[in-house]
Amino acid sequence: MGKPPVKASRRGGRDLKVRVRTARKRSLSSTLWLERQLNDPYVARARREGYRSRAAFKIAELDDRFGFLVPGARVLDLGCAPGGWCQVAVARVNALGERKGRRQGRVIGIDLQEVAPVPGAEIHRLDFLEPGAEAQVRAWLGGPADVVMSDMAPAASGHRQTDHLRIVALCEAAADLAMDVLEPGGTFVAKVLAGGAEDSLQVVLKRAFAKVANVKPPASRADSSEKFVVATGFRGRPEPAG
Repeated sequence: MGKPPVKASRRGGRDLKVRVRTARKRSLSSTLWLERQLNDPYVARARREGYRSRAAFKIAELDDRFGFLVPGARVLDLGCAPGGWCQVAVARVNALGERKGRRQGRVIGIDLQEVAPVPGAEIHRLDFLEPGAEAQVRAWLGGPADVVMSDMAPAASGHRQTDHLRIVALCEAAADLAMDVLEPGGTFVAKVLAGGAEDSLQVVLKRAFAKVANVKPPASRADSSEKFVVATGFRGRPEPAG
């Protein structure tokens, strides 16, 4: 496949923006998406620095603020494709053991689809909703996790409220698994969409963790409704209400 036809706007000899010409077989929405990708500084930076997606900078910025990816940590990345979050985690928890004198961590990534190998991480195909997934994850980790993180999102339906409900349900399932595998004091990080239905998730997390923050990192696009919940200081699964 050849490169998409593009045209760079210029002012005073300096490139300002790449505009994508319309094509007969490309929809307007696809054209706008491609144009946004070509002009996204995080996309360009990901290419330069060898990350598989711009999403790598989201987890890096969250960790810069909350400091949960420490050397020696055991990390579980749910829905890890294409692997950008795993790449960041590997470097920060010292999974390759390259930082001498620091504890060596472990990164386990799971996904429903095949994911290209990430040096320093163990990638497995697994549906974490299946019975027995918690025991399998613990076996791969070699013990409880220090961090469970999820950038998962279901396939978009095009209906905003439906998509919101689906991603909240997925996040609730991820939180449920996290409470089965996390070490006391551990951290849970997950993507949600702002929309109101996440209130029940917040209630559960506030009972199970010492602190719960809702954050939109700089790498998250301004026009996106996504945000990230960062729950730290795991205290154990709360008793059922009532």
